[in-house]
Amino acid sequence: MKTRIITAVVGLCLLAVVLAFFDTVFFDLVLAVICLIGMHEVYSAMGFGRRQWYLFAVAVPYTLLIMLSSSAAVRAVILPVSFLVVLYYNICLIANHGTLDFGRLAGFVYFGGVILFCFYSLIYLKRQLPVDQYGYDAVYFILLILCFAWGGDTSAYFAGRAFGRHKLAPIVSPHKTVEGAVGGVIGSMVAGLLVTFVYSLLSGRLQVFTVNINPHHYLVILGLGAIASVLGILGDLFASAVKRQVGIKDYGTIFPGHGGILDRFDSVMFIAPFVSIAVRHFFYLSAF
Repeated sequence: MKTRIITAVVGLCLLAVVLAFFDTVFFDLVLAVICLIGMHEVYSAMGFGRRQWYLFAVAVPYTLLIMLSSSAAVRAVILPVSFLVVLYYNICLIANHGTLDFGRLAGFVYFGGVILFCFYSLIYLKRQLPVDQYGYDAVYFILLILCFAWGGDTSAYFAGRAFGRHKLAPIVSPHKTVEGAVGGVIGSMVAGLLVTFVYSLLSGRLQVFTVNINPHHYLVILGLGAIASVLGILGDLFASAVKRQVGIKDYGTIFPGHGGILDRFDSVMFIAPFVSIAVRHFFYLSAF
């Protein structure tokens, strides 16, 4: 537990440093690197190694293209490049049909796509809420996503230990309980309310935020938190199901006491796209 706490504190400090460079390409690069590390964890989990280097090699420039697509010219080539990447993986399977397992290749491509989709959602928020027009509103929504995910994770852990009686998914994740899941939903909602309350205080004193929080927004946050928590549980169970099928305990060791990138961000995978989409409808009806 001590190692987990120390890792969490160091991680939060690093998060603060990264967010300090939010309005620079450094932020995008950090997300791209995290995304690639997560993809490599899946690559390794699928049993691929140095001999299959050509599978991961293509994912690197493609991920950088997606995550750093800040101009219209770059975004214009995403569709044709995506087509070429899909075609490339098909050719790889044909050329190596005797040694390259389709199931593992499909797992790498699909899971890698989910990871890319997740982290690009954060870039999407940054692009749609530029600092010169919306201040640092996007930072608030990114923190909201993380609070939904990690607040739910933490609450689920302690609620499960204190009250857990009924297994939620005994085959996929034996330690998760229904009571823990309920605690996770409550934790996500509370964490969302807290970060929103802090945001409302700062927006009233600093000229770096543009959304005026009112009682209606707190009701929205409660609803978003409840849905996000369920999505976080699904992301966690999805990542656990993959681990169980490929026979590994953790995706990596980059976070002592926590595992790999995917062990820490599995609950964020589906929450990030959901919140990024919901922002438009509940906070900026005519912004995008």
